[in-house]
Formats: sequence, C-alpha cells, structure tokens
Amino acid sequence: MSNVPIIQGVSVSDHTSHVPYHAASSEYAATESTHLRPTPNHQFQDVMWAVAFYVHLLIVVGMIFAGLQSSGGITSGAHGGIIFTVSVTGVASVGFSIAALSFMMKNAESLVQTALYFSVASSLAVGIVGFMAGSILMGVLGLVSFAIGICYARMVWSRIPFAAVNLKTALSAVQQNLGLTGISFVFTGLAFVWTLLWFLGLGNYLEGENLAMIFFLFLSYYWVHQVLQNTMHVTTAGTVATWWFVPDEATSWFSQAQRDSLYRALTSSFGSICFGSFLVAIVQALRALEQYTRDERDYQFLTCIIQCILACIESFIEYVNRWAYVYIGMYGFSYLEAGKNVVELFQNKGWTVVITDDLAANVLSLIALSIGLASGIVGLVLGYMSPNMFVSLGYEEAHGPAFFVGLLVGFLFSSVILSVVGSAINTVIVCYAEDPAAFQANHPQLATAMQEAWIQAWPGISMV
Repeated sequence: MSNVPIIQGVSVSDHTSHVPYHAASSEYAATESTHLRPTPNHQFQDVMWAVAFYVHLLIVVGMIFAGLQSSGGITSGAHGGIIFTVSVTGVASVGFSIAALSFMMKNAESLVQTALYFSVASSLAVGIVGFMAGSILMGVLGLVSFAIGICYARMVWSRIPFAAVNLKTALSAVQQNLGLTGISFVFTGLAFVWTLLWFLGLGNYLEGENLAMIFFLFLSYYWVHQVLQNTMHVTTAGTVATWWFVPDEATSWFSQAQRDSLYRALTSSFGSICFGSFLVAIVQALRALEQYTRDERDYQFLTCIIQCILACIESFIEYVNRWAYVYIGMYGFSYLEAGKNVVELFQNKGWTVVITDDLAANVLSLIALSIGLASGIVGLVLGYMSPNMFVSLGYEEAHGPAFFVGLLVGFLFSSVILSVVGSAINTVIVCYAEDPAAFQANHPQLATAMQEAWIQAWPGISMV
C-alpha cells in the first residue's frame, strides 16, 4: 500500500499534486497545470486545544482585571511609565516594520548576503569581547564559531541567489495580497493590547514566590503571542498557496483567498494552531522561568530539571515544525498529521537538506532584531527624557527598564508583521516541492529565475 497521504480523495506524491482548497468555488476545479483542487475540508481539528486555550484565556483575563482593580486601574500613576513606553515603542516598531517590508522588496539578495556576514561577524565580536573581558573560554569559543561561520559561508555562498529568489517570490505573493499586511496589523494590535494588559495586570503576581503561578503566567503570555503569530502564519500559507496555483483568486487587496484562509484559521484550524503554539510557548515559558530563578540558590535543582525538559520538548518540536503550519493552511490537517505529511513530502523528494537552509529566514531574524534594537533605543531616549517614570515601580533610573521594554515590544511586534513574509517563504518551498509546473504556468518569470538559481544551488538534487 502506498504511504503517501490521502487528502480528500487526492494523493500527495511526486506525480500528482493538488491545489489548496481555500479558494474553491466548486467541488473540483482544474488549473492551468491540469491539477484538481480538492473539496474544502470543513472538519474541525484538535478541538480540545482550542477549548483549553479559551478556558485559560478566561482565567488569565479575570486575573488581569483583578490586578488592575487592586492597583487603581489602567490609568494608575504607577503604570503610567509602562503605558507610555509600550505605546510609543509599539507605534515605532510598526513604522519600522512597514519600512522594512518595502526595503526587503528592493534588496533581497543584498539582505541575504548581509545576514550571512552579520552571523559570521557576530561570532568574531563575541571572541574579541571575551578576550577583552578576560574570559579565555569565551574568546576561544567565539573564534572557533567565527572559523566555522567562515566555512559555512563559503559552503552556502552559491545558494544565496536561490534564497534571494525565494524571498522575492514570497514578497511578490505578499505584494499582490497586501491585505495580509493589514491582517497582520490587526494581530499586532491584539499583541499590543495583550502585552499592555499582561504587564499592568499581572505584575503583582510575578513578585511572589509561587513558581507554578509564575510559570503559568509566562506560559499564558507566550501562548497568546504564539497563537496570534501562527494564526497569521496559517492565513498567509493558504493565501500564498492559492496565489501559486490559482493566481486570479489571490491578486487583490483583500482577496477571496485571504478571506477563506483567515476564516478557516479562526475556526476549523484554530485548535491545531493552539496545539502547536502551546508546544512552543512551553519552551519559551521554561526559558523565562529559568532566567527568573537563575540567581536563586534554592532553585539550582529546578534549573537542571528545566534544562532536561527543554531538551525533550525541543526534539519533539523538531518533528512538528514550522512546515506543519503550511500544510494546515493549505489543506486543513491536524497539527501532528500536517507535520508528518509535509516531512514525508520532503523525504520522498530528497529535499531534507533544502529545508534546513535558512538563508532567507535569517534575513527576517536580522530585520526583527534590528527593529527590536531600534525600538529599544526609542525606549532608551524616552527613559533619559523622563528619568522618573518608573520610580513608582522601584526603579530609580528609567533608561534601563525603558530600553528592555522597547526591545521586547519591538521584537515581538515586528515578529508578528514579518511572520507574513516568513510564512510566505515556507509556503513557496512547499509549493515548489509539490508542483513546480504550476509555478511555471502561472508565474513564468519568477519560475525561470527560481529554476536557474536551483541549478546553481542544488545541482545534485532534482526539482521534480
């Protein structure tokens, strides 16, 4: 029996591809590449995870409002500094992100090269700082990492054009569906409100010694942010896949593909989004808790336990990774089923080495870090301008906390917005694995550039 996954009567294989269901207007519809679009799948997946998310959210929102009432409300003078800093740095990070999208569209290949240079230079900087600080081990490790980085750069240099074409293709899809950026701004606004309420309403709980409660609060904070980001991821995947196979239905400001993809992300696929987001949030919450307890001598044993748990969860997440959300957006699978099927797709085509190449994704990381630092600098300036705005919270000087808040807000907000491009890049890879012929038929100029870059980057691996 064939081990390829069956999707609504259509099998996934190297010989038969299928078109995402999001824009389907009839039971089956043919595309220019003669492939059939499967029937829309309206079945709800991973429902219990959606229920768990909503129940947890109700509990935390109740705690937030209780905390706000006990502290005098959201306009309390004690929280004025946080409100002001989060508001200003949040608006600044959105502005930086808009500028970054335009900049990436015009400088794709240069940015891929810059991101590679930056990773190598960072290792050298760590080594130099280590020696200057008197830490021989840090200096040696930095120089070793620098040497490895140089070797890696030489090895992948020929793949830069392919990564750049991937980035350009993803940006082209996003540019023709600019409503995705509008949707991302909505999710960014929700992330902004959530961050503000979490800081204001739960600060008192974090001052206690109940580690279980502190972990729960960290988990809630990161879970909500992950759900927001991954809902955008799934929406983008469905839209870009439709643009790939049926461009006429995904080439307007707020196309039918975007509406259908968003609807399914918020309904039938929401449980799968909550499931995968929970796995990532556990890791992030444990890391935050480890940082919180690092200087507490009584919790050294707990730190060891946390590290072991992190290692186990990390290995699991490697199985159901970022590619799962692409299949969820395209076909409505459950989270684990999507991860399994997309891994089988790459394994059957011999593309496992291709998906480990993160040159294009490194650009987004560099941009998000840059926006985070820029927002942090905005916060730093605010701190120097109003040095007493955090006095009521126990800080005699405001520039340090203001920089940290700006850095956190800028990085998180830009990550939500840049997730549109990141999701588009991942979807492009999956669609190229499934049906390069559809790409050639619908987007010949980009397809030709992709084919030429592929031959240069992966001469020993077939595209089909």
